[in-house]
Amino acid sequence: MQRRTDIDADPASERLWTSATAVTAVRTVASLALCLLGAREHSLPLLVVGLGVYWVGDMLDGAVARFRGCETRIGAVLDLLCDRLNAAGFYLGLVWLRPENALPVGLYLFEFLVVDAFLSLAFLAWSVRSPNYFYDVDRRIWAWNWSKPGKAVNSALFAVLLLVTSLPWVGAVVAAGLLVLKCVSLGWLLRIGLPVPARSADPEASSASSAPAPTA
Repeated sequence: MQRRTDIDADPASERLWTSATAVTAVRTVASLALCLLGAREHSLPLLVVGLGVYWVGDMLDGAVARFRGCETRIGAVLDLLCDRLNAAGFYLGLVWLRPENALPVGLYLFEFLVVDAFLSLAFLAWSVRSPNYFYDVDRRIWAWNWSKPGKAVNSALFAVLLLVTSLPWVGAVVAAGLLVLKCVSLGWLLRIGLPVPARSADPEASSASSAPAPTA
């Protein structure tokens, strides 16, 4: 099968260090440092700046990867992991400053660090370069999770509402809604199935191959 250069990964081009992963590394360290400093100094503005660095850097590393033609699966996985580190740094810092947000933040982190992480890493089971191209596998899952509106809802809505309203119950409702969305997406993903080797179609052959060899 011919590789589609705009969607499919190229094993020969896979490498850790590219201009895009350099941006990922810088924004991850900078955002985490600002959030840790904000938590230590009990400064909400520093936490918000750290969140902004994470969001802007996340958009920038993707733009650099596409512009310079250095999109790799290694870079996509690194980006996903760093997103979760930066999100954890901000939200745990926020709970340190505002303990009343513990429940909504706990719900959101479970959704983002566990369920969404599994969904996002599922692209590795196919040949696409990153979740951004998951529409080639299932357009509905992609639209809900990695289209531009999907990303905005999944990443920004919770933080913005929690900061603007200062109402933990609003955050809890949004986090619960996102968790439901992710669980529905997970159900769709499991219905598709991951491309794993099929079992033998012949049960007798399978049982024979698994039977112990006779002893002398």
